[in-house]
Amino acid sequence: MQLAEVSIRRPVLATVLSLLVLLIGAVSFTKLSVREYPKIDEPVVTVTVKYAGASADVMESQVTKPLEDSIAGIDAVDVITSISRAEQTQISVRFRLEKDADSAAAEVRDRTSRVRNRLPQAVDEPVIAKVEADAFPVIWLAFSSDTLSGLQINDLVTRIVKPRLQTVTGAADVRIFGERKYAMRVWLDPDKLAAYKLTTQDVEDALRRSNLEVPAGRIESTQREFSVTSQTDLSKPGQFSDIIIKNVNGFPVRMRDIARVEEAAADERSGIRLNGRVAVGAGVIRQATANPLELSKGVRALIPKLQADLPPGVTINIANDNSVFIEKSIQSVFMTILESVVLVALVIFVFLRTLRASIIPLVTIPVALIGAFALMAMAGFTINTLTLLALVLAIGLVVDDAIVVLENIFRHIEEGLDPFSASIKGVREVGFAVVAMTLTLAAVYAPLAFTPGRTGRLFVEFALALAGAVVVSGFIALTLSPMMCSLLLRHNPKPSWFDRGMERVLNAITARYQSALSWLVTTGYDRQRAMQGRGPALKRFFFNARWLVVAVMLVCAVAIIDLLPTMKRELSPLEDRGLVLVSVTAPDGATLAYTDRYVSAIERLGQPYKEFDRIFVSSGNPTVSQASVIMRAVDWDQRERSVLDIARELQPKLAALPGVNAFPITPPSLGQGFRERPVNFVIVTSESYQNLSAVTRQFMDEVAKNPGIVSADIDLRLNKPELKIEVDREKAADLGVSVDVVARAIETMLGGRQVTRYKRDGDQFDVIVQTAGSSRDTPDDVEKIFVRGRNDAMIALASLVKVRESVAPRELNHFSQRRSVTITANLAADYSLGQALDFLDSTAAKVLKPGYSTDLNGTSREFKKSQGSLAIVFALSLLFIFLVLAAQFESFVDPLVIMLSVPLSMIGALLALKWSGGSLNVYSQIGLITLVGLITKHGILIVEFTNQLREQGLDMTQALVKASSQRLRPILMTTGAMVLGAVPLALAHGAGAESRMQIGWVIVGGMSLGTLLTIFVVPTMYTLFARQQVPGAIKTVEQDAPQAAL
Repeated sequence: MQLAEVSIRRPVLATVLSLLVLLIGAVSFTKLSVREYPKIDEPVVTVTVKYAGASADVMESQVTKPLEDSIAGIDAVDVITSISRAEQTQISVRFRLEKDADSAAAEVRDRTSRVRNRLPQAVDEPVIAKVEADAFPVIWLAFSSDTLSGLQINDLVTRIVKPRLQTVTGAADVRIFGERKYAMRVWLDPDKLAAYKLTTQDVEDALRRSNLEVPAGRIESTQREFSVTSQTDLSKPGQFSDIIIKNVNGFPVRMRDIARVEEAAADERSGIRLNGRVAVGAGVIRQATANPLELSKGVRALIPKLQADLPPGVTINIANDNSVFIEKSIQSVFMTILESVVLVALVIFVFLRTLRASIIPLVTIPVALIGAFALMAMAGFTINTLTLLALVLAIGLVVDDAIVVLENIFRHIEEGLDPFSASIKGVREVGFAVVAMTLTLAAVYAPLAFTPGRTGRLFVEFALALAGAVVVSGFIALTLSPMMCSLLLRHNPKPSWFDRGMERVLNAITARYQSALSWLVTTGYDRQRAMQGRGPALKRFFFNARWLVVAVMLVCAVAIIDLLPTMKRELSPLEDRGLVLVSVTAPDGATLAYTDRYVSAIERLGQPYKEFDRIFVSSGNPTVSQASVIMRAVDWDQRERSVLDIARELQPKLAALPGVNAFPITPPSLGQGFRERPVNFVIVTSESYQNLSAVTRQFMDEVAKNPGIVSADIDLRLNKPELKIEVDREKAADLGVSVDVVARAIETMLGGRQVTRYKRDGDQFDVIVQTAGSSRDTPDDVEKIFVRGRNDAMIALASLVKVRESVAPRELNHFSQRRSVTITANLAADYSLGQALDFLDSTAAKVLKPGYSTDLNGTSREFKKSQGSLAIVFALSLLFIFLVLAAQFESFVDPLVIMLSVPLSMIGALLALKWSGGSLNVYSQIGLITLVGLITKHGILIVEFTNQLREQGLDMTQALVKASSQRLRPILMTTGAMVLGAVPLALAHGAGAESRMQIGWVIVGGMSLGTLLTIFVVPTMYTLFARQQVPGAIKTVEQDAPQAAL
């Protein structure tokens, strides 16, 4: 190789080349951003529309449907989902990964404005945000105080904290939970109103007359002017209490006579607690494609500044931070890199036995890893768990090429050549093999460019980071390594006892292997072909030791076919992300007090667990009958049990709570939603919700029979209790009462009406008129409301309306513009997502009638997508390697011989996965594809050197046995380096260990068993398939002129 020879002859040049790689890589490293995963977040745009007083049915038909129909025409939409609740609709538009988030939001805004005139006139303007509809905050801050009230804390959070948090990079929204917003509450007494012959309208009119602020102009003289401010507004409860509503017989009826006025919270229908202490929470929600690590760092950096701006009695606690796992996970991978380096160094030292020799391949590790950062920066990648995993695997890989070069040069030195000559001769012999191995490993990952969606993006960053490190290592193996060999390697005339002992062991292994291989490829009936005829020919064919190897290969093939269907299939392993989220749903119609009673019971269930240091409760979100309890665990190093085990232990305890449906969720990986459960199965139809509900009940009865599907839940709730009030219009007309007056009186007394506003500390707050709670706690209270009829007669609603109990939907869901119900569930420990989806598909085929179809969402949808694409990638990887090897060897036979080793490594990998409790998921399949490239390297070494020896005149069998036995040491060294380099992954612990273990066991199992079988299979297959002529370029000399005719 020209490059290698130049490097040996010019040591300074070789050194400078490597230093340049280090320098560029180090500069690139400082510019790479850190995140949990590559940018795999699809753009999500949410449209929120509010329509006061509208029921869920009205929201669905008049608001949701027109908007969905318009938005559906946008390019690159993956799925549209919507939730129509009373007074509010949320439509989430999820785009494919290639769509730009800003252009997606702009197109949604454009489509929404097109149909604005088809929406009801009274609806609020649609709000469009680049965030998921029910997005979960990345980081929660809890504000509490022993000296300040909830109102005062909330005011501080709204005025000081929220504006600052909204400026943090990546923040989409800051939501206040347990909000206690100031309001002037006017609590009416219906009996006193009736006694004074007053109505709610009188109270509202008096408030509007007495509390107003209008510009008063100015007074101007010839030389001066004064601006005039009229003090016509009210700001204190006492001032509102003094408002005169009406004069009766010369006596004024004031507000205090018929109502109690106080400054209180506008809404108390939600609440949060941290470790049992009531607080006000601020949740920072990230933009759909923002980096949670950057967002969390920005928020944490703000906390000291916020604390300085707040009064002394207010404490700020981080109630939950989802980025802690990301940070710890990345730290764990960095530690794994160090452990792998130590183990690889140990392998190299054991085989080479001298420090001088061991330094040569070890130098490759930092140069290749740091050089890979330069390629990552050029490709726009980030430092994330996937690229770092690639670098862990690269540690064992990058030394391979250097080991092959070093071992060959060392062998020549031991045979008597001087180091300089041995370096040039040795690198010439293996230069082609190094290039072939480097290109082969790079070729494995070429098809990943064609993988669609999130899985493809995950693969590409992992693959190119690994391929980049390998390409740099190939460059180092042909420049720095041979140069260092020529300067550092020496023949050792006085080996130590360890050196002699290791040499004896290695020589014994090589001799045993050589004799075993010779027996395999030479033993058989009449190998000299002395006997003629059909009988001896058949015996020669059947009585042959090589068929033992073929039998082993067939056993491996059968084992793979038998093992694959039994493997668990899932998108990714469940990870210990350091918290358990308990989702609580009370019966429809339950109050906040009812829900909170059970939430307190769940808090008590979590308190005995020493693993939890924080229990954070959010009640009344998004409705009063729903709540979340986050149990945050201590650091991974400070506990022995994983939160997965604790969640399984909590499961039956939560299921035993009688009044609510509560179940634990361990948040998923791969960027799925925080509340996402593994099973997310959608039934869609165009029929009515009542029919859909009946079909769903049948479906859920079948699901309940499967013990593998745990805590199944549906999002279709049609039985929220409500009171329907029917006005007797004839009677109302006779008594001189308009329907409008009745409706507004009911709205004010029961729902509370925002009549006017008042000022406090420069901000404006609502003045809300409503009946006191004690006068609206039974359905009969509706009939006690009075309205004014003809001749100022006070008429009770009991004579005008009929009240009947009914049920209404809590929320109505659409999926891809059709009515839908989503079934979500957890999985039993020994049950996989693949099995669950197969069961649900078969149940759907059995239960669902025509007009109903199924779809998947969330984790289940991503799993289904990844399964098909990974199978294609695997097939394409094999094809690409075959073609690359065929081009290099100028033969279609030699690559086939090399590729026959792939199934042997697969069986080792699958067995290791099975025994370690792993599954076929994104991580293990990444490992399997990597394994294809790794295992073919051994075959390349054997076949390439065999061809070299055959060109030198040896016959096929001699060349094969000699090449295989001489290449055994580098094969064992590279396998040892790869296996021990992956052991820290296989035995990983801490944050994110579950995913790393999958790749680790695939490499350990696949390389160990695969190498053991490959060193026998490849030589044997070579004797069966290789041609008599050595493959290579056609060496016939071309003629300059035609030959003269004889």
